[in-house]
Amino acid sequence: MITIDQIDKSRVPQHVAIIMDGNGRWAMRQQHERLFGHQSAMDAVRAAVEAAVALRIGYLTLYTFSTENWNRPQAEVDGLMELLITAVHNETKTLMDNNVRLQTIGDLQRIPERSRSVLQGCINQTSANSGTTLVLALSYSSRWEVAQAIKRICSESLRPEEVDEDTLRRYLCTAAYPDPDLLIRTGGELRVSNFLLWQMAYTEFYFTDLLWPDFRHEHFYEAVLDYQQRQRRFGKTEAQVEAGK
Repeated sequence: MITIDQIDKSRVPQHVAIIMDGNGRWAMRQQHERLFGHQSAMDAVRAAVEAAVALRIGYLTLYTFSTENWNRPQAEVDGLMELLITAVHNETKTLMDNNVRLQTIGDLQRIPERSRSVLQGCINQTSANSGTTLVLALSYSSRWEVAQAIKRICSESLRPEEVDEDTLRRYLCTAAYPDPDLLIRTGGELRVSNFLLWQMAYTEFYFTDLLWPDFRHEHFYEAVLDYQQRQRRFGKTEAQVEAGK
C-alpha cells in the first residue's frame, strides 16, 4: 500500500483533476439502486480532499455533474441534487477545519435554486481559506465552456488579430486556475468525457479500474507517485529537459 511518506513533497502536482467514475456500477454490485453508489461516494470525495490537503496540492477539481448528466432519469438527477445539498451541509465544517476554499465551474443556472443557495453559502464561508482550492465542476462540459467563451469574446467585439490562445484562456471558467498537471479517472474507462479538454493539453493521465466509492487516500498517493515517475517535456527533447532548458 502506498503511503504519503513515499511521495516527494517538493514535486507534487499543483493541480489534480478527477473524473469520479463507477458509482452506478458499484451500487449494482451491491444490489442497490444507482443513487446508493452516489451516496457512498462521499467517503471517496473526503479521502481525495484530505489527501490533497496533506500533500499541499493547490487545486483539486472534481467532475461532479456534467451537462450530459441532465439526460439521466429524473429520479436520479433529483437525488443527485439533494445529495449535493446534504454533502455541502455536512462537509462545510471539514472544509473550514482543513483551510479548504470551495469554488465551482459550470452552467450553474441549470442547478436548482435551493442547491445553488447552499453552494453559494459554502463558497462564501470558505472564501478566505488559503489552503487547497476545491473546484466542483457542476453542470459542466468542456465544449459548453469553449462555446460560452467564444460568445463572450464576440459580445465584446474583439478583432480577430486580438484573439490568441491567451485571450481564449481568459474567457474560460478556469481562468483563475492553473491547468491540471494530473488527471485521475476511476472506473476503468479510458476517455476524458468532455472534461477540461482545452486545459488538459499537457496533463498527465492516470487510469485505474477501481470504482470511485472504493477510492481512498492510498489510491490518491499512488496516482501522485506514478506522476512523479514521469518526465514532463512539453514538446522539448529529453536532453533539453535534463539540461533545464
